[in-house]
Amino acid sequence: MAGDAKKLQPIIVKKIKKGGHGHHGGAWKIAYADFVTAMMAFFLLMWLLGSTTEGDKKGIADYFQSPLKVAMAGGSGSGDSSHVVKGGGQDLTRTTGQVKRGEVEAKRDAVNLHALKQEQVRAEIARLEDLKKKVESRLAASARLSQMASQIRLDMTRDGLRIQIVDEQNRPMFASGSAMVQPHMRELLHEIGVVLTEVPNRLTLEGHTDAQAFIGGERGYSNWELSSDRANASRRELVAGGLADERVLRVQGLASSQPIDSADPRAAANRRISIIVMNREAEDRMFRTAPEVAEALQAEPPLVTPVMPIVSRTSAEPAKQGQ
Repeated sequence: MAGDAKKLQPIIVKKIKKGGHGHHGGAWKIAYADFVTAMMAFFLLMWLLGSTTEGDKKGIADYFQSPLKVAMAGGSGSGDSSHVVKGGGQDLTRTTGQVKRGEVEAKRDAVNLHALKQEQVRAEIARLEDLKKKVESRLAASARLSQMASQIRLDMTRDGLRIQIVDEQNRPMFASGSAMVQPHMRELLHEIGVVLTEVPNRLTLEGHTDAQAFIGGERGYSNWELSSDRANASRRELVAGGLADERVLRVQGLASSQPIDSADPRAAANRRISIIVMNREAEDRMFRTAPEVAEALQAEPPLVTPVMPIVSRTSAEPAKQGQ
């Protein structure tokens, strides 16, 4: 019986697993990839900050300080959603911050305006050069006026075309010591007046004398009055030749202050009339300067109170008639 009970006892089998750790799957690979991506993004951010200009940094900082304001204002700042490249503005070549709306158009308009002005300057220079040739051809076509070729000097100056008519010892333009125009000078001014009608430019007339003073001295009728009178007499002859009177912008007498022959202040060449066909820049400069001078004179009160001078006249000093 004992042997039968031993045979009926259940047999228990114990299995012991041997080996390493259990299987964890591929989760660690995903975590490692996230770490590498984060590090790459971090170093990319550091590189971008190091290569960004101060203007761009200022734009980014302004955006994060008031992003709603930038969005409500039309997106002209950093992070503008209306641009393909965020924060690039309207000019992707700009390296010092955002471009305000309309700045590119304003710059383009300025460039176009500058090009237009340059084109106008070139056209005006060509027109004045053509005028110079016409004056020379007019003088060469007249047998009488061609004799005065040595007295006529034409050159281009900063203010425009300058036509100078100078005196010669044996061929004066005016009567001695007066503003009476000689016949050959009158004919020459008439011809020049006809040619000047072909251009719209304004004119400046300048009278010059030599350094020979009047007997009465500089307190009476002097070279200043004489040069002014001769310039004005030349203006009248140009008008008689067909030039419109409103074309003349300024008539002035410079006496002997700007001699051609400085070595000989009394030389005949220093007695001359200068006709300057002004370019647009010279006209603008004159019209711009005149109001500024008038405003400055009005702003500054006189330092002394003007008084009427008391003049005593002796019998040896007669009164001058016809002021």
